Amino acid sequence: MTDTALVIGGTRFIGRHTVSDLLANGYEVGMLNRGTHENPFSDDDRVTHVEGDRTNERDLRTAKLSVEPDVVIDCVAYQPADVETATEVFADAEGYVYVSSGDSYAEEETPKREGETPLRPCTPEQATDDESDTYGNRKAEGDRAVFAAAEEGVNAMAVRPCIVYGPYDYTERLDYWIDRVLSHDRVVVPGDGQNLWHRAYVADVASALRIVAERGEAGRAYNVGDRRALTLEETLEAIADAAGVDCEIVAASADALAAGGLEPDDFVLYREYPHLLDTCALAELGWESTPAGEAMARTVAEHREADRDGGEWDPGREAEERVLGVKETL
Repeated sequence: MTDTALVIGGTRFIGRHTVSDLLANGYEVGMLNRGTHENPFSDDDRVTHVEGDRTNERDLRTAKLSVEPDVVIDCVAYQPADVETATEVFADAEGYVYVSSGDSYAEEETPKREGETPLRPCTPEQATDDESDTYGNRKAEGDRAVFAAAEEGVNAMAVRPCIVYGPYDYTERLDYWIDRVLSHDRVVVPGDGQNLWHRAYVADVASALRIVAERGEAGRAYNVGDRRALTLEETLEAIADAAGVDCEIVAASADALAAGGLEPDDFVLYREYPHLLDTCALAELGWESTPAGEAMARTVAEHREADRDGGEWDPGREAEERVLGVKETL
């Protein structure tokens, strides 16, 4: 008998890959979303689309009746109340998985571990906010809602991805760096290039969500990130290798960047303190990470077919050229 999954979200990035992963593993899939984005599964009769607002309890209950899911993957719960309502509505599901975030951690530890590294606090005001500054607080409170639901007998779990990259990434954070490597033979990276901001290949996040739904322990959170974490310099090298191009990576200190009126934080995916998640708990469930080179090759290939260039993250090529000129004189 075929299992059925409900994906709340499902058309853009993590949700899209999650639907694909579930289909590849024999599930019939229902999606609940507002229908504001193109549905890539509109011609697939294994996928049912229920139009609705996930913040509306009635729409959640309609989706439950329409899909009758064995498992629920909640990709778009951005406020704790969303999680509280969903764990109540889907209390009898075989598995409910909330997509949390590595940003839910409060302490700068290397690595960050589930159940050990403290979570961010969340005030009542933050819990109902929708600003980026409170994103981690709200995700942490959503984790606590999962833990509370598990105490009441709900088979609820959380998955905490770090920065997610891969095909169809609408944030375009990695697209900026791919575009730089494809467009220029010299690329400026801030600092010494060794800064580490853990990332997770999106297909691996999707498989993690399914595996946790199938095998996870109620009331637990599971970190997900590439098993081999790349520095920023290694990331650009991986992009160049995947693209088959030559690119000189030029590390620039804060003083050198200042020559172009730039600061290290002007560059996307730069983080001074390392951000690294321990993924051992997830691996113990049988989850595996795609090799870094393979994941980057797929990402670069899709980038070349897309119209994304990460332009919103661009600190300005003219400013970079001034930095490169300064570096040449040293």
